[in-house]
Amino acid sequence: MEVRKARSIVKQLQQHARTLPFQEVGELLKLSGEACQGWEHERNPGRKWLLTQAHRFMPHGTTFYPVAPTYLLAFTTVPGAGSEVANFGLCRYPRQMEVKDPHTPDGTGTLETGLDGWRWQSFCKTQYASNPVDGGTDNFLRCHEAVVSMLDFCQTLGILDTVNDESGYWERRDRQALIQEVERWNRRIASFYGQAKDTLKGNLVSPIGQYPNFEWLEAEGRKEEDSSEHHDR
Repeated sequence: MEVRKARSIVKQLQQHARTLPFQEVGELLKLSGEACQGWEHERNPGRKWLLTQAHRFMPHGTTFYPVAPTYLLAFTTVPGAGSEVANFGLCRYPRQMEVKDPHTPDGTGTLETGLDGWRWQSFCKTQYASNPVDGGTDNFLRCHEAVVSMLDFCQTLGILDTVNDESGYWERRDRQALIQEVERWNRRIASFYGQAKDTLKGNLVSPIGQYPNFEWLEAEGRKEEDSSEHHDR
């Protein structure tokens, strides 16, 4: 695929994002060569996370090496309050790169990346958009469904390979089941966070702790754990 075609696809993605209820849709970032590297030194938090997700980490021996794109076309979206950002784009990567290898005479080796063509992979956690302060269930549904709508559009463009939606919504499209799942996550994480915080004497921070109904979620989560342990016995 030529750069012109890839750019056209990513622009279509960006245009579709602007039709959805995202809180924010960023500008299209176009980088090549050395400009794609140095993500760890990037000062802009949003751009740093996009570049981090654009890197692929490939194994060579017992070490994983970051593989920077040679060409990047991508943009950032903010689904809504409480949600992580969702990045979309396409990248091209080198097929080979030189890496350190103590088993060779000169201490270097060649990593075959296997990354041909244009690619993209990223992830976005929408769970904490369910915080009642940010709009609760309605806000969470809006964020999660907006991201899924983007994936649907990727599929229509023929650029989607695999989706891993831990909620199961991608496969089932069942809103009620999605609501029940995020509520279950919140109870479980509140219980885990509460116990961990007690153990560490308060030296722990988590978004779930900012929920105004955190104590109720924690208590319900512990009840479910106790019930499950009793059932297992």
